[in-house]
Amino acid sequence: MDKLLQVLDTNARLSAEQIAVMLGVSTAEVEARLEALEKAGVVRGYKALIDWDKTDREYVTAYIDLQIAPSKDRGFDGVAEAIMAFDEVESVTLMSGGYDLSVKITGRSFKDVAMFVAKRLSPLDGVLSTATHFVLKTYKERGVLFDSEEKDERGLI
Repeated sequence: MDKLLQVLDTNARLSAEQIAVMLGVSTAEVEARLEALEKAGVVRGYKALIDWDKTDREYVTAYIDLQIAPSKDRGFDGVAEAIMAFDEVESVTLMSGGYDLSVKITGRSFKDVAMFVAKRLSPLDGVLSTATHFVLKTYKERGVLFDSEEKDERGLI
C-alpha cells in the first residue's frame, strides 16, 4: 500500500508539509500525489472519526444483513444501487458468507430503523431476508479506541 495512503488513513488532518517530512519527500510531491489520488478516485473524501456517544446527538445506528436474489443481468448491483439511494443509508457492502449485503443506517430511534427495514428495505425486489443488529456501544473503530481515558505520557493518568 502506498505510504501516503497509510498516513492519510491514520490522520487526514496532517498538512502536506507534515506528510512530506514524515515521508522524506517534498511538499510539492505530496500535493501532486494527493491530487492524482483524488482524480483517480482512490481518495474519496476526508472524514473525522467522532465518538457520537460523547455528544448530545440522539440517534440509533444499525447494521442490516440482507440475503439477496441476484438478477440475471445486474447480479447484486441493482439491489445495492436501490438501497444506496435511501438517505438513511450510510454504507452498503457486498459480503461473502451467510448473507449478501451489509447495510449501515442511522435513524432517530429504534422504531425509525425498524420501520425503514419493514417498509422500505424488505419490499425491494430481490430482498429475500433481513437481520437487523443495533449498535449499543462502540469500543474501537478504524484502530481508534473509544471510551478509554487518555494516558499521560508520563504515566500520571
